[in-house]
Amino acid sequence: MKFLDAPPRFLFFTGKGGVGKTSVACASALSLARAGRKVLLVSTDPASNIGQVFGLTVGNTVTAIPEVPGLAALEIDPEQAAEAYRERILTPVRGILPETELAGIAESLSGSCTTEVASFDEFTRLLGDDASYAEYDHIIFDTAPTGHTIRLLQLPGSWTDFLATGAGEPSCLGPLSGLDKHKEVYARAVQALADPLRTRLVLVTRAQPSSLKEVERTYLELNQIGISGGYLVVNGVLPEAAGGEELAKALRAREAAAMAAIPGAVAGLPRDVLELKPGNMVGIPALESLFAPSLLADAAEGPPSFPDVEDAPLAALVDGIEANGHGLVMCMGKGGVGKTTVAAAIAVALARRGHAVHLTTTDPAAHLSETLHGSVAGLTVSRIDPAAAIQEYRAHVMDTKGRSMDDEGRAALAEDLMSPCTDEVAVFRQFSRVVQESRRHFVVMDTAPTGHTLLLLDATGSYHREISRQVGDSMGFVTPLMRLQDPVGTKVILVTLAETTPVLEAEELKVDLERAWIHPWAWVINNSIAAAHPRSPFLRARAAQEADQITKVRAMAERFALIPLLPEEPIGEAKLTALTAFTTQRV
Repeated sequence: MKFLDAPPRFLFFTGKGGVGKTSVACASALSLARAGRKVLLVSTDPASNIGQVFGLTVGNTVTAIPEVPGLAALEIDPEQAAEAYRERILTPVRGILPETELAGIAESLSGSCTTEVASFDEFTRLLGDDASYAEYDHIIFDTAPTGHTIRLLQLPGSWTDFLATGAGEPSCLGPLSGLDKHKEVYARAVQALADPLRTRLVLVTRAQPSSLKEVERTYLELNQIGISGGYLVVNGVLPEAAGGEELAKALRAREAAAMAAIPGAVAGLPRDVLELKPGNMVGIPALESLFAPSLLADAAEGPPSFPDVEDAPLAALVDGIEANGHGLVMCMGKGGVGKTTVAAAIAVALARRGHAVHLTTTDPAAHLSETLHGSVAGLTVSRIDPAAAIQEYRAHVMDTKGRSMDDEGRAALAEDLMSPCTDEVAVFRQFSRVVQESRRHFVVMDTAPTGHTLLLLDATGSYHREISRQVGDSMGFVTPLMRLQDPVGTKVILVTLAETTPVLEAEELKVDLERAWIHPWAWVINNSIAAAHPRSPFLRARAAQEADQITKVRAMAERFALIPLLPEEPIGEAKLTALTAFTTQRV
């Protein structure tokens, strides 16, 4: 593997959700450890699954992998990191400040922006605190999907710049002195990220146009914040061992066309191509096979048959959504499972049935225009753009709260609004407006990958609690959270793949949602090989891996749809319409 030749101390694996970053990062850590290096594998993904891959519990503390000498893992769990962060802030002042003031500080540290900064605090210590992790030859970062990762990698520079202005007043983080103490660590983290001798960027992608365009965008954005160079890994390419049936031929042709049109900014990077394997990348033997070529013998080991899969058309879900005449539809799930495609297909179907529909996304890495590939009558398309939302929010606060302030007060307020913590608040305001629209017509929302969405829902819950506290029983009110909890007005659809990790993550998301009294209305399994009814041994082996997961989802779901892996990508109105027009047919 080119990307593992003479590797520096830090390796970052990033890319669009669902491309296999975790598998490639875990296999890389395993390879380096087998070569006698001491390796720490770190996940910065709020929805991490390193533990599932290795078959053990990995949390917010360094955990040795018993079967692999020299290899340890760490998952920067947002909630655990936030709790530890709160304790570091509160412990020194317990017994000094009155309980009412302590309670106020604790409340200010309960929001989603504190959760993000707590994770960031852990991340920068890994990069900037050489003494604490000196024993490791390599630290490998398995990052969150692209949009969240860009945000995380920007934070060291953002907070370094923010602290350099001398800000020290309390903010949504509580006392900023807790951050100021780590200013030197943040500065060293920025230096490490920008030094190619210390940090190597590994861009993981699939041989798909959308994935390759996303990896180019990532590369260019990282260049802008000082992270240059990089290696490209094209993962999951269908091997010749998959056979010559029409579905396999069509998929290989799609991949070849995508590779031939690889975007210019990343076309010249050192490149490795990894073949799709018959089984899932769970367990050490599977990880050890990832960098080896697939053989015809591997495919032959697949079962000659697998349990029949009953068709479950997406059209039936559209019928249920349409019944109320308006409402909010939220497609949620792990990055890379096809939320954008499912959301676009539902929106197009509702629009073609004569309804006014607003299709929007909260995903920084989503590009609805590329999926729709043109306009659709009755359909309005938008994106909740974090940069625009932040700019609008700052202007709003200055025009309202800052209107009556003197010059010194306005300057202090403007400085406080430059805090990276304002981002979640700004995006939440835009989100709330879209939720309100669903009272009049259909709003279909393509959400960000799981971890980022939970942060947004946390902000929604924080706002609800604050309004409840202020209003009390004096008058009636309806918050965005209450609208999300309304099973008639809001229909949450969990989108997943028929694979172990995406289903586990969707199940965990279901639990998190129900804790907030938001009940998933339906589940969709996307890109199912089993639903395509393949004939070649290789694809049938892949399909057999799906059977248990399809059964598991059916048992959890009140409503269910199954979308087969298609020979052509569902891009454009006609192909999106086909997803909801009829029951899937056997080939």
